[in-house]
Amino acid sequence: MVEVKTTYGTNQTIALDLGATPLASSATFTGGRESTEIDNTTNLYIDALVQGFVTVGTTPTVNTSILVYVWGSDVSLGTTAIDVLDGTDSDETLTNTGVLNSALKLGAVINVLAATSDVTYNIAPFSVAELFGGALPKFWGLFVTHNTGVALNTTSANHVFHYNGITYTST
Repeated sequence: MVEVKTTYGTNQTIALDLGATPLASSATFTGGRESTEIDNTTNLYIDALVQGFVTVGTTPTVNTSILVYVWGSDVSLGTTAIDVLDGTDSDETLTNTGVLNSALKLGAVINVLAATSDVTYNIAPFSVAELFGGALPKFWGLFVTHNTGVALNTTSANHVFHYNGITYTST
């Protein structure tokens, strides 16, 4: 009898510096920051579990959200972009909400429920492959946006994302 076990790869930091600018608020969620592209063509992970945390700025608006989207592609964005996304850690403004809702998948929602400054919100692990019908794209990355009414916290270390690649082994 063959036994299949889940094997977790080394914890990998995702290059996504939300404190660099710092990330401004976007009422339509089209303005945000994209991560550096993650290339799965070498590791060939079956899935990737993403988690992390984001810290709000000074006196955010109550009942707003921070959204973590995932984009996927069968080609590197260094050569073929999805709208304005180019696979580099940078602030971007998508053309419109149609692009946001058709080309990206929503991975996590953080509800900002208080006007308290500098609160850190953790994101539970989520499966990237699940967002794409069960298969991890060759190339993928994150796009983070928010409508808190103020810029996010200015300290880069107060915003961290990482992933663990998943493979299966049989014994």
